[in-house]
Amino acid sequence: MEFCRATTAFSWTTSISPSLSTIIPQPFSSMSESNKRFGVWCINNDTASLQPLKGNQMTVSVTGATGFIGRRLVQRLHADNHSIRVLTRSRSKAQSIFPDKEFPGIVIAEEPEWKNYIQGSTAVVNLAGMPISTRWSPEIKKEIKQSRIRVTSKVVESINDSKDEVCPTVLVSATAVGYYGTSETEVFNEQSPSGNDYLAEVCREWEGTALKVNKDVRLALIRIGVVLGKDGGALAKMIPIFMVFAGGPLGSGKQWFSWIHVDDLVNLLYEALSNPSYEGIINGTAPNPVRLAEMCQHLGSALGRPSWLPVPDLALKAILGEGATVVLEGQKVLPARAKELGFPFKYPYVKDALKAILS
Repeated sequence: MEFCRATTAFSWTTSISPSLSTIIPQPFSSMSESNKRFGVWCINNDTASLQPLKGNQMTVSVTGATGFIGRRLVQRLHADNHSIRVLTRSRSKAQSIFPDKEFPGIVIAEEPEWKNYIQGSTAVVNLAGMPISTRWSPEIKKEIKQSRIRVTSKVVESINDSKDEVCPTVLVSATAVGYYGTSETEVFNEQSPSGNDYLAEVCREWEGTALKVNKDVRLALIRIGVVLGKDGGALAKMIPIFMVFAGGPLGSGKQWFSWIHVDDLVNLLYEALSNPSYEGIINGTAPNPVRLAEMCQHLGSALGRPSWLPVPDLALKAILGEGATVVLEGQKVLPARAKELGFPFKYPYVKDALKAILS
């Protein structure tokens, strides 16, 4: 999920992505598909607190379920006794992450079986896509786009081919803040137009594929920012740098960093599943984005390490080529729709989010 446009020191990841690794100047290892998933929450119209649904259990099919975000979503769904169908390309990987002993009742289905499990689900969550934290070649760029479109097309076709009695009623599909392009001065919300770079093009086609779903199915498109949490995502790549006293912003540090704590993203995805008001485009970012230099300063402070040594543009471009634009440029994205819907962010400020994660 996650496919996220990283503002500076971070890379995009899939779903949503995200689903989410950081591009840093070190050798890249190959990354397997990043998978994610959903849970269900219900917001009482009379309160601002999120509560799990009771007496209204759902059957949720999820693509991208074995990734950083997906694992947490599955854990939440399982804890609330929802039925979960993991749609994966690797049964063995999914079984290792969700062993029967810890996750009894979870169904794991490989790609040829997806349609059978999507039909009969109450909801589908689509968070799959190839990570982009690598040096881009024409072949890699093609796969970054096609991996998202291919999975989304398969999900949409399976829903659209369903008979009424077995058709899911909700599709929550990941996309990314890269949709807006990059800028150091503009402020983006859900009404902002798309950018004109490669990743904006990917997001447009990604979303356009999801929009082909049957109009009777409620569709929520979550444009995810950089996801922060323990044991994965961007921080998993950043923290080792700080621990050896070499942390610092990538490039100028002036790039905007639109982030979200993984707990808030999980809650947002849950709410999108259960709340009929959550429809259309919703930015999955915290309400207070920061410049990358500020993010690195707070991270260094939380770790008790300096954050003064920036990584120069030329070094990144030498390692990543065109892919360096992912970390050298960013965007300031606000969650206008989530705030309008009354979504309660637990971590609106990055300083508090990092303190909670690293405590």
